[in-house]
Amino acid sequence: MKLLIVGGVAAGASAAARARRLDENAEIILFERGQFISFANCGLPYHIGKVIPNRRQLLIMPAAAFRARNRVDVRTLHEVTAVNRAEKKVSVRNLNTGESHLETYDKLVLATGASPIRPSIPGADDPDVMQLWTIGDMDRIIARVERGAKKCVVVGGGFVGLEVAENLRELGLEVTIVEMLPQVLPTLDYEMAQPLAQELRRAGVNLALNRRVVEIHRASTEEEIDSDLHVVLDDETELEAKFVVMSVGVRPNSELAEAAGLELSARKGVIVNQYLQTSDPDIYAVGDAIAVRDLVTDDLAQIPLAGPANRQGRIAADNIMGRQRVYRGTLGTSVVKLFSKTAGSAGVTERRLRAAGQAYQKVYLHPYDHATYYPGAKQMAMKLLFGPEGKILGIQAVGEKGVDKRVDVVATAMLAGMTVFQLEDLELSYAPPYGAARDPVNVAGMLAANVLRGDTSPVYPDSLPDGAFVLDVREPSEVAEGTIPGSQMIPLGQLRARLNELPRDKKIVTSCRVGLRGYLAERILRQNGFNAANLSGGLNTWKLYHGT
Repeated sequence: MKLLIVGGVAAGASAAARARRLDENAEIILFERGQFISFANCGLPYHIGKVIPNRRQLLIMPAAAFRARNRVDVRTLHEVTAVNRAEKKVSVRNLNTGESHLETYDKLVLATGASPIRPSIPGADDPDVMQLWTIGDMDRIIARVERGAKKCVVVGGGFVGLEVAENLRELGLEVTIVEMLPQVLPTLDYEMAQPLAQELRRAGVNLALNRRVVEIHRASTEEEIDSDLHVVLDDETELEAKFVVMSVGVRPNSELAEAAGLELSARKGVIVNQYLQTSDPDIYAVGDAIAVRDLVTDDLAQIPLAGPANRQGRIAADNIMGRQRVYRGTLGTSVVKLFSKTAGSAGVTERRLRAAGQAYQKVYLHPYDHATYYPGAKQMAMKLLFGPEGKILGIQAVGEKGVDKRVDVVATAMLAGMTVFQLEDLELSYAPPYGAARDPVNVAGMLAANVLRGDTSPVYPDSLPDGAFVLDVREPSEVAEGTIPGSQMIPLGQLRARLNELPRDKKIVTSCRVGLRGYLAERILRQNGFNAANLSGGLNTWKLYHGT
């Protein structure tokens, strides 16, 4: 068996290492056009911010060590330029010498990854307009900061853009994020991203949302290279900066596959079957270059994440070596740190469900990460999306602590095909410093199950029924936290005695701080003949929508 692997990092390196463990006698060659075969892409922003102080810590496995440990012929600075499927050969160019040669294969793995999108904006080719994708990119940003840059514009509010902005701000730079959407982090729905926007502003990061960059220029072409860049937005605003970091997404590096005649998706991802074979059964593809099956919608999607790429490399190697393992698809489970906040999600957003015309329900909750009587408990916001039969479609959470744990538990449940009814019954670890007797995941399942069983009729801040009577069942002392305009207050403890004060000819929407007392009030009212519904997540969810 002669196995060629094109590309290293998460997917290619894991495929090479796994293949060697399964076949000690196979000839395995890994070609990498860069200098490093295995480095921590996700750690790059944190070395810029000096959170990871030692650059060498980012080099997970140097080529020499990988070669020695796995007996893989690692050839860095070698670019595969063409694939001849008929002759089962690839053309390889040595980037050091410029020489090219042909290499035969029995099986071929394409782990060509993705590249940052470089928008065709006038001035985007300026040397101080950068990106962050490789160690070289990271070194250029660090060098610009060390030359005294104090102002930066980050274009794009996704994962990389947010992490770069955070770390540059922690270094003391003045940072502005420009994002074409009305929110940061598009893996969340609009209202769930609002705490992140608040956190960015609290930390001193400027936000230009719903804005596009239309031009980048220097104050004068006669000025020296260290003069300010002017970043012009579509509303004619001009932002000054010493450098710009472009982070507007990535595209799959599928040119090699396309030239070889392999099937691609509409978004140019390499199409693979459940065994990660391309349209040529002797060629496999893994990592950011491939179109994956979205486990919720069953659509093809581009989900460039390190975890799935690593698993795909391992599975492809298993199948090449004669085992039959299936890659089921991807949930897009992700998490990001942003100053004191953490945001995580798995599955699809409400925005995507609406666009697809898919039926769904949702609930909001605002639990604490652990028992409130134990010091240090922090509240989070959670949103659970689910189908009419209880299928879990998506989870989103934002908070200071405990977000990753809850998102991971729900993602595991989704992969196992569990429903919201089973979330109710999960037996999760509990001690006061770590959780509650009813974990937030259990509570999310209970709320969703209550909806499907008909025990509650939820309404939401963006769609209150016309003419509804909004009943606030909090205590008068809580008014300082804010109120929903036009609401009337009757504390929950007084509700049964004051039912005669409520209209029977209107829909009554009950509300409290986080939804629990509102639910209790809804149950009282419905059993007394009122047409009642509960505001899911209460006033805290109202604030997510309305920013009050």
